[in-house]
Amino acid sequence: MCIEGVAVLGRRHGNPAHLHQRAALAAIDACWGAPEGTEEGDKLDVLLALVEIYEAKRWPIEIDETFDPIDVLRYAIDEFGHTQAELAELLGSRSRASEVLSRRRALTVEMIHKVGEAWKIPADLLVRPYKTERAA
Repeated sequence: MCIEGVAVLGRRHGNPAHLHQRAALAAIDACWGAPEGTEEGDKLDVLLALVEIYEAKRWPIEIDETFDPIDVLRYAIDEFGHTQAELAELLGSRSRASEVLSRRRALTVEMIHKVGEAWKIPADLLVRPYKTERAA
């Protein structure tokens, strides 16, 4: 599958772009872990670069001073179909998820890792500093 991955990206006529992206992501999964310097490793590098460019053009993220990790989590819940219940499962409890989303508890490195892995959110979007509010 890895070897066919680059060819899939070349077939554009008549198919929506998101289907090509899905095929490319499947090919990336098939190539994942390929050693550098091998044919499969080189194809993985090409696929990663192409998908990164496609996603940056299709879903640009404009980072400003008000953009923080909690905004990212809320966006993932609102736009990608994740739920606060899923977040609670990842963080260990409903109260912890609520505290994080209400900015009363900061994300820990472990939380960032779990959410990033499960929801496919790049860690650099979750490690930005942000202010927490003190509980009354």
